[in-house]
Amino acid sequence: MRFFASSALRTATIAASALLVLTACTPAVTIDLAPDANNPACAPMMVALPDSLADAKRRTTSSQSTAAWGEPAAVLLRCGVQVPGPTTDRCVTVNGVDWVIKEGEDTWTFTTYGRNPATEVILGDNKVPSDTVLTQISAAAAKIPATGGCVGLGDSATQQ
Repeated sequence: MRFFASSALRTATIAASALLVLTACTPAVTIDLAPDANNPACAPMMVALPDSLADAKRRTTSSQSTAAWGEPAAVLLRCGVQVPGPTTDRCVTVNGVDWVIKEGEDTWTFTTYGRNPATEVILGDNKVPSDTVLTQISAAAAKIPATGGCVGLGDSATQQ
């Protein structure tokens, strides 16, 4: 019995050491905290996020209400960013969630529109297809109730 206890302890120590080594290989992704990250409305969305986007696996992050996928991180998400006001930026609806699109030099930023708090998704150019990401994240983003949505020129009343 003494041999078994010693062997079990040794096995547990080796397993714990291996876990530490493995987690040290993939450090947490550092993401700045969004101004309203502690908003309770972020919680249901965060727990509903997928474990992977396309082939990119979800990783540990450094801040509350954030997520990252890929090695190196190809997709970053922050809940609690500033709610966008009226804009002429392009807006798309994916699975009932409106997203305002901004193209940067090497990134694309998608921000939920008509939801408070707002969620921001940042994609590196040509890393993971935006349609795949938005399709997979929209179900989680829909956990934050909509209070409005995008409108186009054809949706506005004509003034005479």
